[in-house]
Amino acid sequence: MGIQSYSLRAFGIDGKEGALQKIDDLGLHWVEFFGRHYPITPDKVKIAEMNAKLAKHDMSVSSHGVNGFGNNHEANEKIFQFAKLAGIPNISADPRPDSFESLDKLVEKYNVRIAIHNHGPGHRYNKIEDCLKAVKGHDKRIGFCADLGHFIRSAEDPVEVVNRLGDRLYGIHLKDFAEQKQRTKGVIIGKGHLDVVGVFKALKKVGFPADGALSLEYEENAANPIPDIKECLAIAAEGAQKALRG
Repeated sequence: MGIQSYSLRAFGIDGKEGALQKIDDLGLHWVEFFGRHYPITPDKVKIAEMNAKLAKHDMSVSSHGVNGFGNNHEANEKIFQFAKLAGIPNISADPRPDSFESLDKLVEKYNVRIAIHNHGPGHRYNKIEDCLKAVKGHDKRIGFCADLGHFIRSAEDPVEVVNRLGDRLYGIHLKDFAEQKQRTKGVIIGKGHLDVVGVFKALKKVGFPADGALSLEYEENAANPIPDIKECLAIAAEGAQKALRG
């Protein structure tokens, strides 16, 4: 279990009050970075500096994003080059339909996965069927980062999402909302429409990969999210244990 660093977007990356220290204090070893915490760069020195910071905190990067992709192959490749240099196995992504020819070539060349991120009602990857249709006929390394909270907003069942996206799931944003509608309030996981135990059972069933990005993403209370994040992590840990026993 890791965290999407967007959950700590109100904080910088370094220092005693920085995101890395807060993630360390939470006892987490996997982090999915968003761009402001870890900007995409071709600079090997900057990447080495970040790797040294991560090593100090005994952390690894599970994924990076959400990154956009279009029909500019050269621009797309820069993101893959960064991921490969940084040792990041997954890129969470919002690819335009005209990007897939480029992405097929790049996942083959770099052996880095694309995990398509859904973003709720009105987004091109709104429903389960939208996601499945998008990857049909493409390299299997083009899969999904299922944001279960946004799928709730799209009136989809998170357990069904995991079961149907199956072995093309390379990322999960563990998130919950109070209601299955576009405008609703984010809540502690398990307090809304997220069946935490059911999700973990489904992840076990579909064989979610060990190097996939299983990330808590908590977007509420940005200025002081740690108490809520701790509660979410405790619920996730309990849910995972129940799923393993079941």
